[in-house]
Formats: sequence, C-alpha cells, structure tokens
Amino acid sequence: MTVDELKALVRSIPDFPIQGILFRDVTTLIGHGDGFAATVALLAERAQAMGAQALAGIEARGFIFGAAAAARIGLPFVPVRKPGKLPVPVLALDYALEYGTGTLEIDPDAVHTGQRVVVIDDLLATGGTALAATQLLRKAGALVEDTLFVIDLPDLGGGERLRAAGLRVTALMDFPGH
Repeated sequence: MTVDELKALVRSIPDFPIQGILFRDVTTLIGHGDGFAATVALLAERAQAMGAQALAGIEARGFIFGAAAAARIGLPFVPVRKPGKLPVPVLALDYALEYGTGTLEIDPDAVHTGQRVVVIDDLLATGGTALAATQLLRKAGALVEDTLFVIDLPDLGGGERLRAAGLRVTALMDFPGH
C-alpha cells in the first residue's frame, strides 16, 4: 500500500478530546490488516536503514507499532512505560506537559551502553514525550539519534523541538493543523 492509501485509513475526529481539536485516530489503521502490515513494514524498513539495534516504543500506541516493527526485523523491543507498570527497579524521568507533568520509566537492563536505539511512537505533536523518552534511554546508556513516527502534526512544532535537541525525525505521514 502507498503512504497516501495508509493516510486515508487514519480517522479524523473533530472536537476530541476538546473543542477545536481534530484528533487523528490510528485505531482504524491498526484495524485494517493490510494497512497495519504495510505500516509496520515501512517502519521496520526505516528503522533498519537508521542502523537500529533496538526499538523503543512509548506507551501505549508506540508499543503496538514499535513491538511489531522490532519483531519484523528481529530486534529487541524496549517498552517506555508510564509509572508503576514495571516490576523491577526502574530509571524514571519527570517531564513537563502542557498542563502539568508526566513521568516515564524503563527497565535499566533493557538497553546496553552504546546500543543504537530508535524511538517509535504513533504520533508526534509537541515532542515532549518523545524527547523525555530519548533522555531516559540516554540516561540508561543508549545511543539515541533517531525518532520514528507514523504521523507528524508539524503545525504543533514537535519535529522542530526534537531536531533542536539533535535528533533526526522521520514520519510516514503528516497532517496539517492540530
């Protein structure tokens, strides 16, 4: 399938979660067998070209795409979790959100010093969560230079923010607006 065909599988929902937001819902893409398989294949191909030695997915939809892409190319998958989900001592990082703070955690044994890890998520908006995931993985010793998304919302500035932090940003598709 072409990227345009995949893009057509993403559902747009007006006024969610609040008035004035046009939500880009990947549920319909995931629910389309051929579309999901094609998306995973494209992500895996790009991650491999980046020299990935492991893929890290951000909870929750980054797990779906990241784990599938990692399995496709035989790489380890590193889950970047919300607090309290891992049964071992964790590395944690608090980060600023638009309204408040968030926390991400990883198992410090999930990556090796110098291991080239590519961060994968479904959607890039402001870039705050992807940047925090990158910082957390680096704290664990990983080499993180690339981020990979299914969707970029470039009007929200996340790509610019990640590039300003020295990261390469790749997205399969983008949508204007919020």
